[in-house]
Amino acid sequence: MTIRQLSVFLENKTGRINEVVRTLGGNGINMHAFSMAETADFGILRLIVSDVDKAIEVLRAHDFAVMSTDVVCLSCDNVPGSLAVILEYLAEEQIFIEYMYAFAQNEQAHVVIKPNDLKHCLEVLEKNHCTILTREKL
Repeated sequence: MTIRQLSVFLENKTGRINEVVRTLGGNGINMHAFSMAETADFGILRLIVSDVDKAIEVLRAHDFAVMSTDVVCLSCDNVPGSLAVILEYLAEEQIFIEYMYAFAQNEQAHVVIKPNDLKHCLEVLEKNHCTILTREKL
């Protein structure tokens, strides 16, 4: 089970993130999770949204460069060390994590992972009885 994530490429200038958020909100698209990474020249806004296809359509209509990528979202207890156990399962199987970001909801932490081998990552998580989330469960 994977989730489609959006990556929006933005120039580093004031108000550009707000334009994305306003465009999505104005079209009834909810952001479930996001992460912002930057370089000197541009930023990458990674998003998990309620309607990926509609988000791509409206963002491109507003001249944003956007692409979608499959990622894994898992849930673990929101306590010290629980994520370390899961990451160890992946490391033991030589799964490289290109990037990840997380958000907590009460007793649970949800972690979005972009692994180098999506299929193998899912197999390892399932073998170790990890909770893998669908977009509907976020």
